[in-house]
Amino acid sequence: MKRTYRKIAWAALPLFIAWAAQGHTDQVEALRGAKTLPEQVRQADSRFKDVGVAVKEGYTPIPCTSGVDGGAMGIHYVNGDLIKDETVEIGKPEAVMYEPGPDGRLKLVAVEYITTKGPANLGGQLFSLTGAPNRYGLPAFYELHVWAWKDNPKGVFADMNPTVSCEHAHDHHQ
Repeated sequence: MKRTYRKIAWAALPLFIAWAAQGHTDQVEALRGAKTLPEQVRQADSRFKDVGVAVKEGYTPIPCTSGVDGGAMGIHYVNGDLIKDETVEIGKPEAVMYEPGPDGRLKLVAVEYITTKGPANLGGQLFSLTGAPNRYGLPAFYELHVWAWKDNPKGVFADMNPTVSCEHAHDHHQ
């Protein structure tokens, strides 16, 4: 009986490896005791707390994005080269999001991963599809927000955050 289970386990191993290679690394890492995706994002992207780092790495600002039902995403600093390369890497988000404060300072609140190839996922978290035409004038794309620095009552991967505001965006010269 033990021999049968061992044969089944060895036979299943290539399937498990293939499953993990197809983007199911979140489950594999969880088995190893790894951090959650938001924790991994905070660790990989904390350098962007200084907006100057984002600028040095080729990110440029677009206007503050707010939702029709309230809340906002903040000011996106977008790296067009990273969007064009169509790869998704945890340490190279395509957009870095900041909330403008009353003092004019920008506070890092989230990052956004964007690709035109999909369906896409990062750490097993599926991206949302934004169809075309869209308000950005872009072709259809897949995106994933990760609210790693500011709690979002709608969820860590939601688009809009009801606790973020564009109220002071006019105070910030983009």
